[in-house]
Amino acid sequence: MTMIVTDTGFAPDDWHNGFQPLKAVVAGAGCADCGIEIAPEDETSADRGALLAAPMIRIAFTGFADGRGFTVARTLRLMGYRGRLRAGRGLIADQYAMARRAGFDEVEIDTCLAQRQPEADWLYRADWHAYDHQSRLRG
Repeated sequence: MTMIVTDTGFAPDDWHNGFQPLKAVVAGAGCADCGIEIAPEDETSADRGALLAAPMIRIAFTGFADGRGFTVARTLRLMGYRGRLRAGRGLIADQYAMARRAGFDEVEIDTCLAQRQPEADWLYRADWHAYDHQSRLRG
């Protein structure tokens, strides 16, 4: 089962419109109210209009050591994406603050990870504005 982590803790997945791979959307096979799934190797500049219009984008991670998704999230936010941005499975609690700073609204985890890293582990990192090294350097 899929759980969603936000700054308020665990919640069930409330997205029921499904996801289309970015390659299918670029090829014209996307649906208007579906989310877009971006794989680590996808080129996000392929169809800027479709990306900016998507109600939800989920960025896939191959594992917690794969940082490409953070760059994709930041790039989408800098492009002007204002929709819901989800980090797909693969992240761990230690990466939650970094995910939020990169532009993600939420992180998707499975129940096995939720048991190994309970809600308190994720909430401990929910104050993602604190301890931001860049803001400390600027301040």
